[in-house]
Amino acid sequence: EAHRRGIRVVTELVLNHTSDQHPWFQRARRAAPGSKWREFYVWSDTPERYQDARIIFSDFESSNWAWDSVAGAYYWHRFYSHQPDLNFESPRVREEMLRVVDFWLGMGVDGLRLDAVPYLFEREGTTSENLPETHAFLKELRAHVDAKFTDRLLLAEANQWPEDASAYFGDGDECNMAFHFPVMPRLFLAVEQEDRFPVVDILQQTPEIPANCQWAVFLRNHDELTLEMVSDEERDSMYRSYARNRQARINLGIRRRLAPLLGNDRRKIELMNALLLSLPGTPVLYYGDEIGMGDNIYLGDRNGVRTPMQWSADRNAGFSRANPQQLYLPVIIDPEYHYEALNVEAQHNNPNSLFWWTKRMIALRKRSGVMGRGDIEFLFPDNPKVLAFTRTYRDERVLVVANLSRHAQYVELALQDFEGTVPVEVLGGTRFPPVGRLPYLLTLGPYGFVWLSLEQHTADATATGGIPKAVPVSGAWESVFAGRDRSGLERVMRTWLRGRRWYAGKERQVSSMRITATVPLPDRITLTFVSVTYTEGEPETYVVPLGIAEGEQADWLVRDVAQSIVAMLRRPSGEEETALLYDASYLPAFGTQLLDVIGKRRRVKGDATLIGHAHPALRRLGGAVGADGLPLEVHIPRADQSNSSIVFGDRFIMKLFRKIEPGENPDLEIGRFLTERARFPNVPSLCGALDYQDAGGDEPATVAVVHQLVPNEGDAWSHALGSLGRYYERLLSEGESLSADVEQLPPVLALADEEPSELAEGLLGDYLDLAELLGRRTAELHGALASDATDPAFAPEPVTAHYQRALYQGMRASARRRFRELRRSLRSLHDPAKALGEEVVAREEEVMARFEAVNGDRVRASRIREHGDYHLGQVLYTGNDFVIIDFEGEPARPLSERRIKRVALRDVGSMLRSYDYAAEVGRIDVAERGLVERESEAFEGLAAWAAFWQRWVSAAFVRGYRQAAKPPF
Repeated sequence: EAHRRGIRVVTELVLNHTSDQHPWFQRARRAAPGSKWREFYVWSDTPERYQDARIIFSDFESSNWAWDSVAGAYYWHRFYSHQPDLNFESPRVREEMLRVVDFWLGMGVDGLRLDAVPYLFEREGTTSENLPETHAFLKELRAHVDAKFTDRLLLAEANQWPEDASAYFGDGDECNMAFHFPVMPRLFLAVEQEDRFPVVDILQQTPEIPANCQWAVFLRNHDELTLEMVSDEERDSMYRSYARNRQARINLGIRRRLAPLLGNDRRKIELMNALLLSLPGTPVLYYGDEIGMGDNIYLGDRNGVRTPMQWSADRNAGFSRANPQQLYLPVIIDPEYHYEALNVEAQHNNPNSLFWWTKRMIALRKRSGVMGRGDIEFLFPDNPKVLAFTRTYRDERVLVVANLSRHAQYVELALQDFEGTVPVEVLGGTRFPPVGRLPYLLTLGPYGFVWLSLEQHTADATATGGIPKAVPVSGAWESVFAGRDRSGLERVMRTWLRGRRWYAGKERQVSSMRITATVPLPDRITLTFVSVTYTEGEPETYVVPLGIAEGEQADWLVRDVAQSIVAMLRRPSGEEETALLYDASYLPAFGTQLLDVIGKRRRVKGDATLIGHAHPALRRLGGAVGADGLPLEVHIPRADQSNSSIVFGDRFIMKLFRKIEPGENPDLEIGRFLTERARFPNVPSLCGALDYQDAGGDEPATVAVVHQLVPNEGDAWSHALGSLGRYYERLLSEGESLSADVEQLPPVLALADEEPSELAEGLLGDYLDLAELLGRRTAELHGALASDATDPAFAPEPVTAHYQRALYQGMRASARRRFRELRRSLRSLHDPAKALGEEVVAREEEVMARFEAVNGDRVRASRIREHGDYHLGQVLYTGNDFVIIDFEGEPARPLSERRIKRVALRDVGSMLRSYDYAAEVGRIDVAERGLVERESEAFEGLAAWAAFWQRWVSAAFVRGYRQAAKPPF
């Protein structure tokens, strides 16, 4: 019947494994070890074999081995434990599998999707994926099929990077087709980031394939939106954008259909399908996505996207006439996707439905072979939000332009090679102006796209109204936080925030800014939570404590801390009565109030709730009051920081996080672990924390943490600059030394194996010992962070070959973006910066080649929680030791990304970079102090001595780290 309707049938052939209920396995488990039946599967007396193979379903399985009590041995499974792997080393297994192939193809099936094909063989010391033996068997299988049948297809399901997946084509003598897994998540990444780079980058990495082979591309598959072929950071970003509900996440993917995944946004759905249909390869649509079917993520496993097809509004959605309780899975009854409203019959009767749109797009694509067989060439306009490329096949040329942004965009395309052609819109036949020598201007609506057959502008600058100098308040001054008066405050906040050091959105265009919650505190202070939405990227929430001052207090603010003033409050009637609204973090009483909430574990309610948490160290260090029973003296540091600090006597220091998001801040999480679990002595004790719980019941956010105040002589950065100052002064005083040849030093790692030279000892002295001590403390910190294998948040995880490849991909992608941004910025730079920028851009490929090492030799190490923002400024010098502080990570990064486990050497590299930076800053400092002229030969001569200092100090740090580090980092 299918063939009569012109439909080809491709069914799934599970080569790799069977069910544990399969007769083959039941026979094998009872057969004698070494017998031909026993050898149908992979057995072992120990689960320690093939340790380099990753666990694919890590959500459900802890090992690739499972014990079988009947056989008295372990059996191998790459997926679930109820799916034992067949032993393809056995000739009988291969013979039986060929018989299975003959059975299905003999029935008239047109093709076979070869499930889990990369995992057929196992080899010790490898990842047991993509082995040569697998490709040898595929060649045997292909030859067998071609000899016995005509016009049949083998489709490889190989969830691998492009270079590995393309190997399944062989020389055109293995699989006819293979799924291109990595391109799929990058389509979603491109839309989420509003940046074409992920798509362009992965397709540029895709090798050429034999002419008789083809990729299969898709947006959804029968399992999940698999996120194996992305970096940890990209996966985290995808989770935050497409699967905020953790129930939607499974293994390393997302169990959602296309429509719910894209928020049921018709424009997004059309854009994604248009890209799918225009990229190289054969598009594969998942059933139900052509009508925008919903899913049920609460069914467990992957069943949520396997619900019955919704044919009509009849019982069981027209899928079956059986009792609804007999269905293999229930039909969708979610109001937004209910089968009675969303079904094939209803959409078939509506010419504007997604069903008919999809049908028309497929028909357009089938008109010619340009989309399936054509070459692809990317265009690189200045606007990264626009993806543009040409497809060329014989004498056909199609220009595809897609807007990845939720806002309208314009783009100027360099189409000089097509000068004189007339673009004709494929969907409607509209003729566009001819292509000339100048860049071709196109404008696209939100998530818009256009296909233009090639036959023979403006940034939306949002106007901001005048910001009022004062906020009118009709009732009590406190009513500025509520009702109609709040809008005036929000307008003022929009300007005021941009002047704050801790505001991270200075370079972004604000779409809206509103106060989402307030919590009243004593002394006329209100803790406000401000949500900022941008035209691009994710929204942010800021913590702003605001106080109201009148009379003498207002005079004091104007006189002593004018920078704290946010706005003037006045009466709308023009009365002279006024008050000041100010940032209360400058007021000692505010710090006392927060410490009281924390120390007494209080809950303070307003629109949201503040929750205080006191830890044992708070009481051990004397509590929140002095010996006289009075609150501790409060000191507000004047330093401009990314957060706000408050010091309490000589006991505590509180950090108030200005930008927050749901979840526990790493400074709290790691501080608690090191203080109470690992008991690491070289960090300040965690004493307490303050959480924010919104009315919606989201995960609490960390607002503040309190640590022990450690007596110190300043941070290691200041100490390093002091040491460098004396070092450079000595060199300048001994003028003849500047002309001497500086030692030709080996790289840092090699230098770390050597004892300091006499010159280094004489010039650097005790500072080398301190650098070595800091290296030891760093290694001890890493040991402490990896000390609890029972805690999933801190348990070390191995660096797998898969992780190495993803790490390489992430580093490569990040570098390419930076080069692209630098290249775009060159026109606005002036010398000498422009010359330096051009030199860097010219060496792009040299830089990219360096990353190849990451994807080269296998790294035997662990991934652990790290400091995350490790430099000399994050270390306190006590006079004879170091204390490591501030485990918040990079505040600009999302919390979930900061919690990702990484190789500990990231911290080491970060500290080495800090030493390098200190050496150069110290050299500039001596010039600014007038000790040497910036243009003098003496100043230039200090550059070599800066390198001398940096190299020896870095070597000492590495030496200390090596001495204290324990395997495997």
